[in-house]
Amino acid sequence: MRTDAEIRQAVLHEIARDPRLKDADVGVTVSGGLVTLVGTVSSYARLIAAEEATHRVEGVLDVVNDVQVQIPSGMLRADADVAQAVRRALEWDVLVPDREIQATVSDGWVTLSGSVDFGYERESAERAIRNLAGVRGITNNISVKGPKVHPDDVRREIERALERRARYTADRLVIDVRDGVVTLSGTVHSWAEKDALLVATRIMPGVESVKDRLVIVPEV
Repeated sequence: MRTDAEIRQAVLHEIARDPRLKDADVGVTVSGGLVTLVGTVSSYARLIAAEEATHRVEGVLDVVNDVQVQIPSGMLRADADVAQAVRRALEWDVLVPDREIQATVSDGWVTLSGSVDFGYERESAERAIRNLAGVRGITNNISVKGPKVHPDDVRREIERALERRARYTADRLVIDVRDGVVTLSGTVHSWAEKDALLVATRIMPGVESVKDRLVIVPEV
């Protein structure tokens, strides 16, 4: 097990090596595997990049992202312009049922609402607008229709999705389902295996979102 000091150094290294975070001013504190990020970045996309980089580090359990977005004056956009860009992005993404989603923009902060059939549609809508200039933050209030999901159903779906991977075992996974939010933790051997797990979970009816706590441990 890594110490908090080791985790902190690993997170700082991961942030420093991420090209999306070049020149970002991000500080890191760690307590019992809980990582808190502070500082400033120039866009919401970079805020999410810092969060993703942190979750890639072995030993990180949870992340508190207190990084603030300070958009440079040259990248500031009027809320009306941001709203138009959001609508176009939703319309152009083939995985997003744009007619079922509404957006509200206030001081660069985008709030998404509406109702969709699958969790991946909810997540796709948010991803579609993350990189837009002028977006300061996103609140995703889109709800997902469909039945409640049970951990056993999720496990069976994952096992079916990976049944052709002879060396894979679901015993390495911990699956937690709460109010449609599925948290996957445990170890996988590759990015391909991790991606297969996340995709198999996201497309299940009733899954609103997926929290990725999987750690890649290559086979020796």
